[in-house]
Parts: sequence; structure tokens; C-alpha cells
Amino acid sequence: MKDRQMGNSPFGSSGDASMHAPISTFYRDTAWIEGRAEDQLAQVAHWPGMAAIAAFPDLHPGRHGPVGAAFLADRIYPQLIGPDIGCGMALFRLDLPRRRFKADKAARRIREIEAPFDAERAEAALAEAGIPASAGLTPYGLGTIGGGNHFVEVQAVRDVHLTQKARSLGLSTGDLCLMVHSGSRGQGAAIFTELEARWAEGYQAQSDEGLRYITRHDAARDWARLNRQIIAERAAEALRCDLAPLCDSSHNHLSRLSGGWLHRKGAAEADGGLAPLAGSRDSLSYLLSVQDGPPEALASLSHGAGRRYDRASMHGRIPRVRSALQSMARNSFGGTVICEDRDLLIEEAGQAYKNSKEVRADLEDFGIASAIVSLEPLLTFKTGRMGGAA
Repeated sequence: MKDRQMGNSPFGSSGDASMHAPISTFYRDTAWIEGRAEDQLAQVAHWPGMAAIAAFPDLHPGRHGPVGAAFLADRIYPQLIGPDIGCGMALFRLDLPRRRFKADKAARRIREIEAPFDAERAEAALAEAGIPASAGLTPYGLGTIGGGNHFVEVQAVRDVHLTQKARSLGLSTGDLCLMVHSGSRGQGAAIFTELEARWAEGYQAQSDEGLRYITRHDAARDWARLNRQIIAERAAEALRCDLAPLCDSSHNHLSRLSGGWLHRKGAAEADGGLAPLAGSRDSLSYLLSVQDGPPEALASLSHGAGRRYDRASMHGRIPRVRSALQSMARNSFGGTVICEDRDLLIEEAGQAYKNSKEVRADLEDFGIASAIVSLEPLLTFKTGRMGGAA
């Protein structure tokens, strides 16, 4: 762990330039960390009321602050959560034997989840989940993935690293899992765009703006978790199998702590001591056992490999020719990739992301988490052209 002291902020008021929050970094010197992301860490450290920052090996630049970090402050900064409130990853165990998984047949069936979810069922699911109508959320988009880096992926357990832990979860080599990455879809974006301009200075929790944001944020976070559950159920129905939840870890949300308000932006929380670590569609993912790591980590960890190259620059790295696009329909493990949006296919290519194995190694070296199993991508499904924003 390294403590850093850095510069001023273009994202909001810098406050007293002599005051800044300590920044604890949980990655080795060899980690691929863009300088602009570390500059953003330094800038946010000078925001009023900022108390502590933890940064992880998936760190990369974001719009209002870096992604792959957790921020503890005495007030609420909605911009650190961003528009996709409650975005996260859920992992499920499938009762589908590997020998019965046929990629071509599964690829045809999995497309069923792209269709809108039944409106009556969506309304009923929201009511059953206790999401209050007063929060102003709608059923629109519920049960669908969205665009950007969101996905549904069928994975196979490749290696078991913690035998006893894997056995207690019912996992062994060759077993199939389903990983879902999605969030609150347009619901969180609507909340964020409707905020008053004063969010740049942060909301006091007991202010009218703060109380309203907390209420709507919490509802959007619950909406996002329900969304992942419904997506998984729809995928299991399409694959003609049952599923059992292993964990669901949000990585864009706000939590109340004794020391203030913890903002996680691309920083995962543990669910029952477990968290998924997503690779790219062309690399391994992991199920992690989360330990009681150093307090400076702010009870957070990496949510995935993290971007190495931004979306715009990827268009200059991959030629838009048929052979290159066709080659991306298969990953290096022989798995299938379904993505009908050519731009998204390029922007989310495996090379756009960091090495998930190295991210995992950093988390283990700093005593934050340990891999239980590694997961090989067999079938990755991303939204078609009609998908919403990430």
C-alpha cells in the first residue's frame, strides 16, 4: 500500500489547498495505471470534506473522478457514483452439466433476453422487492442488460484455488456459472441528470437535496440488484436450466459508515465475504473470497480488470474490416461472443482491458482477497444496437 499526496481539482471546489485526504493505493509499481487516473485521485483528494481514498489495480480515468476507487467523505458527492447507480456484478451457479452445454444452441437461445421483459411481471417484481413508488422509478428496462460494458456470460470453472471454499459453494472444475454485469439502466441516469447543480460542492446528508438523493439512490440500487436477478432468471430459462445465487456485488453506490459516507465508483463490496472479479470477454474472471483487509482499503476491492484503453482510442487499434470483426466472434478459449453492434464489439475487445490475473495478484498481495476459482468465458452476450447506456 502506498500513500500519495497530489494536486488540485477541476471537478469541484478544491477547498484549502493545504488540506487533502490521504490516498492509499493497492497496486504494485508494475500495474498498468494511467497517469490521468492518478491525477484525478489527487484532484478529488482536495474536495471539501474528503477524508480518505482507496485506489485499486483496476483504476482508470472517469468523467467526474477515477473508476476503481472508494472515497470516504463527510458529505455526499453524487458525481462519484455517477448515473448508473447500483451497477454491479452477480454470479450464479448453473445446474447445466458442461457436457450438455452446446455453444451454438446456447447462442441462439440466449438472445431471448434481449426482448423487453413482460411489463406486468416487471411491475409485480418491483412491488415484491419493496421498491417504493415515491422514488419515481419505473419498470422500463427491468430485466435487460443495457449497453457499454454490461454483459451476460456463461463461464466454466477452469481452476480451483481454494478447495474447501469451492466445495462449500458447490463448485468444482468444469461446473458452469453465469455472470451478470448490469445496473439501474435509465433509472439511475434520470436521477443523476435531475440533480441540482450544487452537487459539485457535495450535499450535506440532512439537507433536502441530500435526503432526496439518498432515498432515490437506495431505490435505484435495489432496482439494479433486482435487474441482475431477473436477467439471470431469463438467461437460465433460455438455457433450459436452473440457477442458484453465489453473490451479488454492487460497485457504483453510496454507503453510510460511522466515519461518513463511502462512495464506491468501480469498487466492489463483498456480499457474504464473496465478490466476482470480471476479466474481459477474452480473459479469465474470478470468484474471490474477500478478507478483512487493511482498513485503508475502505472495505472495498477491484470490480474487474479495468480499462487499459478508452473506448474512443480502441477504434484506432482495431481495423474495421470484416476479417477483424469476424475474428472477435471467438475468444482465445474458443468461446463465443455475441455482439451485433460493431462499435461496441471494438470498444469492448479483450485488449481494451487490463490483465485480470495481475489485478487478482495485486489484491492477494495486499491481503484484500483470494481467488476461490477461475472462470473461463464460454459464451459472452452483449446487447445489440437497441441497448441502453452503461
